[in-house]
Amino acid sequence: MDDLSGIRALVTGATSGLGRAMAQALARAGAQVAVTGRSLARAEAVARELGARASAFELDVRREGSVRACADLVHARLGGVDLLVNNAGIGMRTVNPRFMTSPQPFWRVSPEGFRDVVETKLTGTFLVSREVVPRMLAAGGGRVVNISMNTATMSRVGFVPYGPAGAGVEALSRIMAADLAGTPVTVNILLPGGPTATGMIPPDIAPEARSQLLDPAIMGPPIVWLASPRAAGIHNQRIVASEFRDPGHPATEPTASGR
Repeated sequence: MDDLSGIRALVTGATSGLGRAMAQALARAGAQVAVTGRSLARAEAVARELGARASAFELDVRREGSVRACADLVHARLGGVDLLVNNAGIGMRTVNPRFMTSPQPFWRVSPEGFRDVVETKLTGTFLVSREVVPRMLAAGGGRVVNISMNTATMSRVGFVPYGPAGAGVEALSRIMAADLAGTPVTVNILLPGGPTATGMIPPDIAPEARSQLLDPAIMGPPIVWLASPRAAGIHNQRIVASEFRDPGHPATEPTASGR
């Protein structure tokens, strides 16, 4: 495994699901990890579980003041951020608890539910990156990894607003990468490659479907590799965790695929 000693990582939405799995993998590889979440108590509980390399921070990615305060505190405690993982998101269960079995059309989605999902996933990625990336540039380098989803999910029936939020993150990531071309800060996209066994999945799905869910730990190897010296220069790539094999030859795509 890559040795990430000296790497300082900030993971949004790190108290559960994919975020927790990535935070755990980074900490096990030796990185200092800022575990963030809306609930400081939950973030502290996860940080204790992950060990001495993890620290807890309160962060609501939808609020500029919270983002700025968290970034200031992380920089004060860790001395900077080398890796930013924009993972925070809200799933379809918040707007339709039975979205897997009874999809609802977009006109039945409440404006409040739409805004909450989009503001957490898309606006949150923008706000946190906007705050952290200039500090990376001033420090001489850094890496940003934005967590996305399968392309099919972005246009799946009944998946408003989750699908549009993911599509927005992909577009934002491409523009961020273009804006940062030629700088010491890289931007890449990482996605599981299929539905994962997280709290975003309804508890009443069929056993056969549940057995096919990916383990969130699948995100560990690619995020550790992206934080490592071996990923230096990797920029504007779309990495599918389920296809990730040899860290020296990841499944990367310069443009969005059908996954």
